Order: sequence, then structure tokens, then C-alpha cells
Amino acid sequence: MKKIAFVLLLSIVFTLPSSAYLVKYKEEYYKLYHIHYQQYPDDVMENIYWLERAAAADFCNPQHAMSHIKNEEDWEKYRYLFMMHINLKLIEQHMRLGRYYDKNVAYFYDAPWKEEYLRDLEKAESAYEAGLYYWKEAKLWAEKANQGKFYFLHLTDIQAWEDERERIGDSSLNYEKIIKRELERVRKVKEDFLAMDENTY
Repeated sequence: MKKIAFVLLLSIVFTLPSSAYLVKYKEEYYKLYHIHYQQYPDDVMENIYWLERAAAADFCNPQHAMSHIKNEEDWEKYRYLFMMHINLKLIEQHMRLGRYYDKNVAYFYDAPWKEEYLRDLEKAESAYEAGLYYWKEAKLWAEKANQGKFYFLHLTDIQAWEDERERIGDSSLNYEKIIKRELERVRKVKEDFLAMDENTY
């Protein structure tokens, strides 16, 4: 009886239509990136994974792009904007990860947990430094999208990306300045913890 039930179950499972599909293009990986209401380190790491995969994958056919593509110039600018945007999102996620481990101030009563805080600050510093790498990449792609031949070409379906490009171009968006300020503060907090001894608390 058990054998018949098992065979029946298997026949039902194998006859059900499968809705899974292979994710292989940048746009598909990008759609897997999402913001949780409360982001814990695992959520941030998941997003970093999907964004990294999106950065490394091929672009889909222009007819499936995230913006209406009319010609080769549209397609070229779209690719530059996409890569710039992906790198900006990677910066945001690394900064979010860094903030999770960051300790803004080394209070005297934190002395008993000095070693734990120092380990966390190392993780925060590492996350912020990764953001600097992605900032260089984002600036490079923004420069390509700012070429003179694209001066009057705006992809309105991805206006937010166009706005990011413009803000990078006029330096109103400057993650390097933000990240370097955070790194300087983290190093100062680390120095404060390292200066603590058995007489601190």
C-alpha cells in the first residue's frame, strides 16, 4: 500500500508544470535585489550577492531592457547607466553592512568588551573600504554615460539613473567623501578602544 501511494505521489509531482527558469542576465539578477523593512547582515549579504552577479552577467536582448531602446545609442547609454547604478547600489549595501558593525563612540564603560568591539570595527572598516572600490567603478561608468554624444539623449524610463549620473557629474553625489569621513571616524574609535586598559573601567 505504501509503495502504491509513493508511486502515485511521484507521478503527481512529475506531471506538475514547472515555473522555474534560469536566471542568467543582468536585469534578471537585478530584479532579485530587494530592500527588507529591517535589514540584517544576512539580508545585506544576499543583496550584495545578487548585485555582484548582475554586474558580472551579460545584458539581455535590448527588447527586454529596463528602458525602451530605440537605437544603438540608447542601448549604449543604457548599458553605461545600468553598470553605474549597480555599483551605486553595491556602495549602499556595503555602507549598510558597515553601519551594522560600526560603533560610533568608544564609551569608557565599553572597556570590558573592547576586543569584540575592535573585531566589529574591523568588519565595518572593511565594508566601507569595499564601497570605495565601487565608487571608482560608478564614476567610470557615469563618465561614459556623460559623453557629449549623449548630451540630448535621456532615457526617461530610468530617470532615477539619469539623475544619479547627473549628480555624480556635478559632484552633488560623492560617496568617496562620505566613506572617507566614516573611515576616519572608525579609525579614531579604534584608537580610543586600543588606548583603554585595566584602569579605564
